[in-house]
Amino acid sequence: MALTESYMLPLGTHAPNFNLPDVVENINKNLEELKGEKGTLVIFMCNHCPYVIHLMEAIIKSAKTFSKVGVATIGISSNSSKTHPQDGPEEMNKLALEKKFSFPYLFDADQEVAHQYQAACTPDFYLFDENLELMYRGRYDASRPKNDISITGDDLHQACDKMLKKQNLDSLQYPSLGCNIKWHPGNSPEERT
Repeated sequence: MALTESYMLPLGTHAPNFNLPDVVENINKNLEELKGEKGTLVIFMCNHCPYVIHLMEAIIKSAKTFSKVGVATIGISSNSSKTHPQDGPEEMNKLALEKKFSFPYLFDADQEVAHQYQAACTPDFYLFDENLELMYRGRYDASRPKNDISITGDDLHQACDKMLKKQNLDSLQYPSLGCNIKWHPGNSPEERT
């Protein structure tokens, strides 16, 4: 596991569209049909990363809270199922059903969506407004496995509240921190340049 920070996609970036398989419903879904009326949260996540596991219950709770105010949540796993089969569609399906995800869990098999979003780690959070313009990217909060800081979701929730109230969001946003995305051999951002 390589500890990795978000690349921090520039604020104001329009959300790249995608058409990915939903591992629960076994049909492809795109951003246009999944976006929320008031905003959309895209989370790059996976099954096995201890940083995702640490926040899993909080993420599930946040998704339900956000849906009540018109902000949709979308989970995407871009990890290579060749090198990490525990993050492949079958295991994703099991996790989504076991945890009763209220949001779609999509599989980015060729990792192109991760590249378009400049996703670097799991979890990596991207909050877009109703026009799909990036308002916030970075961490859920300051809590990490074994750092004894309580999970609050303050960073993400405060950003969402300000976005919904049409208030200016802080330009100082802290990167998320987690496991690096498990790229297919030769497909990491460094290897593609």
